[in-house]
Amino acid sequence: MTDAHSMATSTPAAHPARKRELAAWAFYDFANSGYTTVVMTTVYSAYFVAVIAATQDEQAPGTATLLWTLAIGAANLFVLLAGPVIGAIADHRARKKRYLLLSSVLCVLGTAGLAWVGPNEVVPAMLLLVLATVAFALGENLIAAFLPEIAHRDGMGRISGYGWSLGYFGGLLTLGLCLLYINWASDRGLASTDYVPVALLITAAIFAITACPTFIWLRERALPGPAIDGVSYLKAGFTRVQTTLRHAAHMPDLFRFLQCLTLFQAGVATVVVVAAIYAQEEMGFDTQQLITLIMVVNLTAAIGAFAFGHAQDRFGSVHSLAVALLVWIAAIVVTLSADEAGDLWLAGNLMGLAMGATQAGGRALIGQLTPPSRNAEIFGLWGLANRAAAIIGPVSYGAISELSGGNYPLAMLSTLVFFVLGLLLLFTVDEQRGKAAAATVGQGS
Repeated sequence: MTDAHSMATSTPAAHPARKRELAAWAFYDFANSGYTTVVMTTVYSAYFVAVIAATQDEQAPGTATLLWTLAIGAANLFVLLAGPVIGAIADHRARKKRYLLLSSVLCVLGTAGLAWVGPNEVVPAMLLLVLATVAFALGENLIAAFLPEIAHRDGMGRISGYGWSLGYFGGLLTLGLCLLYINWASDRGLASTDYVPVALLITAAIFAITACPTFIWLRERALPGPAIDGVSYLKAGFTRVQTTLRHAAHMPDLFRFLQCLTLFQAGVATVVVVAAIYAQEEMGFDTQQLITLIMVVNLTAAIGAFAFGHAQDRFGSVHSLAVALLVWIAAIVVTLSADEAGDLWLAGNLMGLAMGATQAGGRALIGQLTPPSRNAEIFGLWGLANRAAAIIGPVSYGAISELSGGNYPLAMLSTLVFFVLGLLLLFTVDEQRGKAAAATVGQGS
């Protein structure tokens, strides 16, 4: 689908982003990180297994973990199917910012809604979790689609790294405030059913407040495409996705990297949604220990994202990502061999360094391999790969956990397999050829 309007998105250098706008873009990572750290990784995941679905787990060990991973999987399945189309519609209508606002509001409301769900109310908890996770994931796709518009290709690694590192500090802020409140509440004899709901409200409030700079200063540079007589925007969105998929033969490295990303992100997604459950059920960590561990991991992840962004621009994305995946493999091996708390602390910090690197690096490399006129659409496919990973990884872990009667180390072994396979496929990606193909396809879009 070629037109002058769509090509307008291919010239971000004509309207370069100033530092304030770059900061506003990066601040969205700061804002939404509280959802990942508090809801998906630390407080609510463990609370769901130990409180919300405790009865089911007593009847069949591993069931609560399976229900948790199924809810995450269902949310990601929806985004997997809808994300590329929503991205294509956002491109065509030049409404990425408007859709980003809507997704943010829904995630905030879903997170706050979880605060009102009590023990054994499994279905309402899963429904709200699905809503909030869908909104969060769509927001990730849409904010990432702005990256090629505000950053030159040679600096995408650095700018993406700034966003991810700032995001980890956002997670630190949210976790830190939650920890302060939980310690205060625990000292007064309050139970988790009292303080976890407040932690969720804190998380929702921080997201809502700190996302404001993004919506004030980030500009929508794209221009809307012309309306098509007799064709709905939904159909136009599907048409653009089909066109992009037909370009796969002309962009083999982009699509090969999307496959690679799906594999290693399956490992990352598993760690994100089950880390607290593993530490709680296998190593006996309590809520305060979990939050402290994840706070430290967020700090190391911020360092990893910042350092990797510079390394990626200097040494190339593929080689830098390979090093990060080797660190992931080492971290999982340490986790599987852990027999005391100190081992898990070592593994967690290795995961933090690697997580910051792989997340920042993956987003930047996709931007470098993307035809400029199809930013939101290709980042919809990037989101599709992430969502497929977020289904395959956690659901595999949950299924193995349930079938093995709660054998968490055996379930964690599947994560190691994803990182090894991702590393092997990464070596088939030719970075320079992929960049050249993106430029060629972009000129002919």
